[in-house]
Amino acid sequence: MRAMVLESQPGDLVPRELPVPEPGPGQILIRVSTCGVCRTDLHIVDGELSEPKLPLVPGHQIVGTVEAAGEDADRFGTGDRIGVPWLGWTDGDCRFCREGRENLCENARFTGYDSDGGYAEFAVADQRFCFPLSAAIDDTHVAPLLCAGMIGYRALAIAGDGERLGLYGFGSSAHILCQITAAEGRRVFAFTRPGDQAGQAFARSLGAEWAGGSDETPPEPFDAAIVFAPVGSLMVDALRASERGARIVSAGIHMSDIPSFPYELLWEERSLHSVANLTRADGTALLELAARHRVEPMVELLPLESANQALDGIRSGASEGSTVLTV
Repeated sequence: MRAMVLESQPGDLVPRELPVPEPGPGQILIRVSTCGVCRTDLHIVDGELSEPKLPLVPGHQIVGTVEAAGEDADRFGTGDRIGVPWLGWTDGDCRFCREGRENLCENARFTGYDSDGGYAEFAVADQRFCFPLSAAIDDTHVAPLLCAGMIGYRALAIAGDGERLGLYGFGSSAHILCQITAAEGRRVFAFTRPGDQAGQAFARSLGAEWAGGSDETPPEPFDAAIVFAPVGSLMVDALRASERGARIVSAGIHMSDIPSFPYELLWEERSLHSVANLTRADGTALLELAARHRVEPMVELLPLESANQALDGIRSGASEGSTVLTV
């Protein structure tokens, strides 16, 4: 099969011909149709997440059909259309799993990090961590929901139900979440890179009430904010722009250091939070919510062999919406 492979960190992906993997017990073999490109993939390629298996096929927003099944893998039938997310396996036994917090599993394994992912023609996955997909949304547009959408949903749940929501970094996750929150009648304040007028217009077109650069002050304080950009100083900026009692949530798996700040910014019961991974319940809820509000990610479609170009677009901030590889 064709695959794009990371052989060392940091480094570019290289095209390789690999054997088609065989599904083990409880696993299914997936013929990949599309795979979303995530900032987490970029962190892996750039060596900021430093302990992947190597060589590695990245990619954890996989859409495809079931080609074959391993022993005791009977949840799906051949030809079923499914999605594969970042969380690829949990032990089910640690205290976090027993408490219903499998996203914090002490022995979790992740798609496109601990196991090969979807930048290839075929992939294997644990059947328990795959999602059946509705025919209502096509392969191209459902792929970004499998991580960008699901992580955004979990971050929103932690941020709470305040009316005024700030979104810092208007990329794949934020542009999906903006559609959902605007449809629910919440007021969205979107922050882009300074001077990115096209990105600000994009945010307003998706329902943001106000959009400006991350160096700007919103017209009024917000009740919660989600920081998608991997820039620690934005957590402090969000605190400064928030209402008393606000929750500021980092939705990234990697972020630069948060600088020191005066306690008065945190006072009045403001709080800082992080999001780690996702649960299967998050994924199911997000897919249902996206269908209800008819969310459709803005997608740039590229061929598998252009994976490095896709990652460069995220790195430079040139990508608008989501990027999806077609396999």
